[in-house]
Amino acid sequence: MAQIETFTIRTPCSSANIGPGFDVIGLALSMYLELRVTIDRTKTKSEHPLNCRITCEGQGESSGDISLDPEANLITSVALYVLRCHDQRSFPCETHVHIINPIPLGRGLGSSGAAVVAGVFLGKECGKLDHLSHDRLFDFCLMIERHPDNVGAALYGGFVGTYLKPLTPEDVARKEIPISEVLPAPAGGIDTGFRPPAPPFGIGHHIKFPWAPEIKAITIIPDFEVATAKARDVLPKEYPRPDVVYNLQRIALLPVALGQSPPDPDLIYLAMQDKLHQPYRQTLIPGLTSIVESMTPETQPGLLGVCLSGAGPTILALATDNFEEIAERIMGVFKGQGIKCDWKLLTPAEGTVVNR
Repeated sequence: MAQIETFTIRTPCSSANIGPGFDVIGLALSMYLELRVTIDRTKTKSEHPLNCRITCEGQGESSGDISLDPEANLITSVALYVLRCHDQRSFPCETHVHIINPIPLGRGLGSSGAAVVAGVFLGKECGKLDHLSHDRLFDFCLMIERHPDNVGAALYGGFVGTYLKPLTPEDVARKEIPISEVLPAPAGGIDTGFRPPAPPFGIGHHIKFPWAPEIKAITIIPDFEVATAKARDVLPKEYPRPDVVYNLQRIALLPVALGQSPPDPDLIYLAMQDKLHQPYRQTLIPGLTSIVESMTPETQPGLLGVCLSGAGPTILALATDNFEEIAERIMGVFKGQGIKCDWKLLTPAEGTVVNR
């Protein structure tokens, strides 16, 4: 048996909400976080902490936003959580994880969700935990990243609806879950040396919706970040009943509308309207109101609908044609606010894969 093992983990980015589907639906898109992993099992000692050396390239490399400490790096700390739940305190000796990340950080394209999903797969592969199914890995993801729409899309791929079971007080109080919105600040536990409690079974569930092959996703990515926590802080604690009903009516239509071929622009545009999160996030994203109100299928041929991607500031425009023209119009609005943008044309992607 070969003692030097190599494999690659490939996880897509994702766009959540898609208008009215706040914290419910997500779409995996064809921009991928990639881990290139080498394990040298001929070694018995390592000079690296926890037997793991991390290198990276791409987004977060020059700014230092991606830590090279295996206990602090989100991907490897998640992998350690999976390993320690199976009585493995560290990575195999000697593990090298090279991270290639094109997904912009803090832009509403599921960068943290992709990191968490890649991390649970890294733990599974390094620990040779072949018994862990995708559904069980989803449980691990949801103990760390409490947004099932992003992690569900990144794990399973495609256009997905998700359901999250509320955690019990006992679950919330668990320690040694590395980076988690369910823990008080500072997030994460301490290394007690003990086996951490494994996640409950069946925390989340998902279903895949159909997607019309004609529909592509234009992502307009402004040159600034919006932290998810900040984007949630601007949301109200209570909503008027008419606004909730407004979103429920549209979320009932949207998955069907996006699965029909040929697509119906008027139906999709109406089904992508939202009153639960986009109106409140306008103060964080200059130009958002103008974009959402001015871009319609009537004013822009090829366009089906436009919305905030996740918590933003990325704008997601679904379209069948005239992709560059649509992107230029939206970027023009941001330019009027003094904001530079990039844009990418993406398609629905399959979920996380491991290649050996």
